[in-house]
Amino acid sequence: MLTGAAEDGDRAELDLVTLIVARSDAPQSATPEQATLLGLCIAPLSVAELSAYLNLPYSVVTVLLTELLTAELVQARAPIVRQALPDRSLLEAVMHGLQKL
Repeated sequence: MLTGAAEDGDRAELDLVTLIVARSDAPQSATPEQATLLGLCIAPLSVAELSAYLNLPYSVVTVLLTELLTAELVQARAPIVRQALPDRSLLEAVMHGLQKL
C-alpha cells in the first residue's frame, strides 16, 4: 500500500466535478483499488465518474485519491467551465453578416 497520505489525516479538497488524471503507472506497492484508479485516469475523469466506475462511495474514492495525490501519482484539476453565452445581439449581427455574403 502506498504511504504518505496527508499526515494529519486530512483529505484532499475534492468535489464531485474535480478532474483527476494519472501522472504515472501504478507502482507495485499500490493497492488493487489504487491501481484501478490509475488505470482509469489515463484520460481526465471526474471524481463522480471514478466513484461510479469503481462502485465505491465518494468518501472512499477521496481517501484513495488523497493517497495518490500525496504520492504525486495523479493530478487534480478544476473542471473546464464553459464561458457565458455570447450576447444575443452579437449573435444576430454575425448571423445577418453571414446572410449578406
